[in-house]
Amino acid sequence: MFRTHDKAEPERAFEDTITGRINGYDRQMHAFYSDTQTRPTRAMREAALNVPLGDERHDADPSTTELCARVADMLGMEAAVFLPSGTMCNEIAIAVHTRPGDEVICTRESHIIFAESGGPAALSGVMMCPIDTERGMLTPEQVRDHVRPASAHAPRSRLLLAEQTANLAGGAVWPVEQLNAAADTAKAAGLSTHLDGARLLNAQVATGVPAADYARGFDSAWIAFTKGLGCPVGAVLAGSRDFIAEAWLLKRRWGGAMRQTGVLTAMCIYALDHHVDRLADDHALAKLIGARLGELAIVSNILPIDSNIVIADLANRGPDAREVASQLRHKNITITVVGVRRIRIVTHMDVGRVDADALVAAMTTVT
Repeated sequence: MFRTHDKAEPERAFEDTITGRINGYDRQMHAFYSDTQTRPTRAMREAALNVPLGDERHDADPSTTELCARVADMLGMEAAVFLPSGTMCNEIAIAVHTRPGDEVICTRESHIIFAESGGPAALSGVMMCPIDTERGMLTPEQVRDHVRPASAHAPRSRLLLAEQTANLAGGAVWPVEQLNAAADTAKAAGLSTHLDGARLLNAQVATGVPAADYARGFDSAWIAFTKGLGCPVGAVLAGSRDFIAEAWLLKRRWGGAMRQTGVLTAMCIYALDHHVDRLADDHALAKLIGARLGELAIVSNILPIDSNIVIADLANRGPDAREVASQLRHKNITITVVGVRRIRIVTHMDVGRVDADALVAAMTTVT
């Protein structure tokens, strides 16, 4: 069921975590905090050694140009831009699509609310319209009901933002019909649409639905390379040529423009060629962990597992999430606290069955 990280690199197989050697560091760390904890493989780093380099600001870096063209095609968009992070993708998209005082419709557990440091307010001067949903997925009716009538007394509803997969809903995968119906409803009401695709390729691998089909109803979308794909830096934001021209303006203004980005984008190209299909291993491991944790008395509920994220609710009679995370940390196991009694466990290419065994064993000792 579980393959090595890369067939060309037996030294990076899952048994690395038995000895605790990861990229030369002696430790036995079981990192379930996030899939952002992945490290670039040796082959990925070697892919950057011999690439021709140029200045991306002058459209002269071949690998960066190739990567942006590939991602634009993957998402069914006209153009794309390489950015340092997914947060910058979201914040630039919000700034391009809105004006100060506008309102963004999203789910209450959206990444732009809980993990972007108030960026929409600080950088774009926009308001949030957070909606409570079932598993992080808006219905077309919810979108329609939250679009404000034109009024001099209220903010203008201007942008719908959706997240695929829905992180805090346990990596839930929106059905493609529901996702695009929500987007179509927003566009019919005059709103722009943006897809936070941090784990969009997880959705593609989990369902077989191409990323472009998920992005069909959206004016802009992006994918991350620093999560399950294992790259150290980077995300690519795609949209129309006019949208990307505006995105480039903000990339420079906000300090995101770089020079010889081929040393980074060559690794992203390697990831597209070698690390997409293996996301299925992460999904299988997450399901295994969820099933085993669900048998423990300390856990009261496991959210449905669609991809590589396990959300577990802790029983009321027992330690809370922070205490559980603290006790696990003392056993060199990291997880995320996402509620008073809710924890998040994320699988990725640097954890495997050995790490899962360590996690479950440690959970049985929490007091």
